[in-house]
Amino acid sequence: MLTSSTGPDPTSSAGRHPRQPDRRITEAQREGWRGEVEGLQIGLAGAEEKLAQLDNLIARRSTTASLGMPTIAGTAIRTTGTPTDPHQH
Repeated sequence: MLTSSTGPDPTSSAGRHPRQPDRRITEAQREGWRGEVEGLQIGLAGAEEKLAQLDNLIARRSTTASLGMPTIAGTAIRTTGTPTDPHQH
């Protein structure tokens, strides 16, 4: 149970659902743990902000610029100054 000095009971379902913040917040509200509710809401907002930052970082890194792939024939023309046909020999 909760007292003003101890906080939520570690055996409560809030402690058993660390990856389900909505359930933890709902339980804390139901139990009247105002400080716990506030802390969970702040933590959830911070986690959501961090996820948004990571999504933006991933989006920026996955944007690529096509630099083109040089072809062997194109390289031979620039090197020798004359077109070459790889099928003639």
